[in-house]
Amino acid sequence: MSLKIRLGLIVAAGLMLSACNTTTAMYQPAPDSSIKPNDRAQLAKAKYANVKPAEPFRRAIVDFHRKELPGSIVVDSDNHYLYFVQDGGKAIRYGVTVGEEALAFSGVARVGNMAEWPKWTPTKDIHARIEGLPAQVPGGVDNPLGARALYLYQGNKDTLFRIHGTNQPEYIGASISSGCIRMTNEDVIDLYSRVKPGALVVVLEPKAGDSPYNSKLALQGGGGTPY
Repeated sequence: MSLKIRLGLIVAAGLMLSACNTTTAMYQPAPDSSIKPNDRAQLAKAKYANVKPAEPFRRAIVDFHRKELPGSIVVDSDNHYLYFVQDGGKAIRYGVTVGEEALAFSGVARVGNMAEWPKWTPTKDIHARIEGLPAQVPGGVDNPLGARALYLYQGNKDTLFRIHGTNQPEYIGASISSGCIRMTNEDVIDLYSRVKPGALVVVLEPKAGDSPYNSKLALQGGGGTPY
């Protein structure tokens, strides 16, 4: 066999192997069916620029090979993705904003409470870091928690960490929050419509590998705040 032919076969084999190892994301915007009349009224009043996330962080249907059961949520903080696990080895993948280093949460929790257009009560910790905040912010499109909030509990204890919407969609894909997991309002409305109370939430420890539950799952940074 000539050297030219052998090189051609090697290149072809490499391309085939590359194709087998590549997962193609099927980008799909959140369906309008989960958006309620009040959601439309609130979103129409939005003062923020409704910037679409960069393409890699847009809602997509992807292959999912971990062991969590359908209905579970898995957050990959390193890559800024939240996965809602579905049947058949698939998941809905959403882009998210996650916490800054030392403020982020990693661990196993459950959805202990759920709210639509939730009010926001800043904790003492966040008041100490950000001056001039009110004692409470009513629910609405200008509220930092956005359209929906999933409250993460460990046992019967509220961790003070949330999965919630945002009025800063331009930061999806970044690590700037005070520990919580932010999604676009459209995406969190979609996720909220699918999640059941008590659902398992696994937030992977940064750079901890891909073994189930990653061995070191614990609260990081203590006083997390819902923002």
